[in-house]
Amino acid sequence: MGRSSRRDSRSSQRHKRPFNIHNRLEESLRKPREEPDTEPLKALNRRQADYIRAIETGEQVFTLGPAGTGKTFIAATVACDLLLSGDIDKIILTRPAVGVDEEHGFLPGDIGKKIAPWVVPFTEVMQKRMGKDKFKRAMHDGQIEIAPIAYMRGRTFDKALIFLDEAQNTTYAQIKMFLTRIGEGSKVIVNGDIRQTDLEGESGLATVLKIINTLKLPVPVIEFTNEDVVRSGICKMWAEAFTKVEDAQHKVRSI
Repeated sequence: MGRSSRRDSRSSQRHKRPFNIHNRLEESLRKPREEPDTEPLKALNRRQADYIRAIETGEQVFTLGPAGTGKTFIAATVACDLLLSGDIDKIILTRPAVGVDEEHGFLPGDIGKKIAPWVVPFTEVMQKRMGKDKFKRAMHDGQIEIAPIAYMRGRTFDKALIFLDEAQNTTYAQIKMFLTRIGEGSKVIVNGDIRQTDLEGESGLATVLKIINTLKLPVPVIEFTNEDVVRSGICKMWAEAFTKVEDAQHKVRSI
């Protein structure tokens, strides 16, 4: 081999990216992986079992109670299973925009992108259940939609699962509009905690629950308590502590 050939060979090698285990690790982490969680959904207590049964066998369910009881995890898991099996065509995540404009108004993008941080607990479960690739495709194709409840007006949802979170912050007009948008072959999950409303007037969720009870409507209402907290012992301890404080404050205000 002549000098010029060896020089050209050395020059081309210098321009090649040297092998580096950290570079390879970074590349592998950037690559999307299909690692769906295919474990069967199992209830950890009686109320979770009632909740799963209500979603799978009924058209609508209201679920109430504190954080850490598995409400979001169960809803997201069942929603993914229904979408992957073809039982539904779409998943819609919605919530009232109370606090979104004030706290996320500076974020770029439309209102759907602004509200996305509020449903991260739901979408994180969905990514794990479906795998990142399928989740991204479903988002891109519109099979998963994130929108504030105000954007539901004038629409009808057929063969979809609609999850309304933070329902305690809906007004009567909003929740009335939402519940009358539901079309054929759809499932509705309404999740909230009427103790945590940010509204000055009466919560639309509280009003609807009164209607269900007064008219004896065939709508399952699953009410979790602090005893059903499964997230951790610390979570359960604080949930019980805050409940005691809030109950005491409510008694003082009612005197």
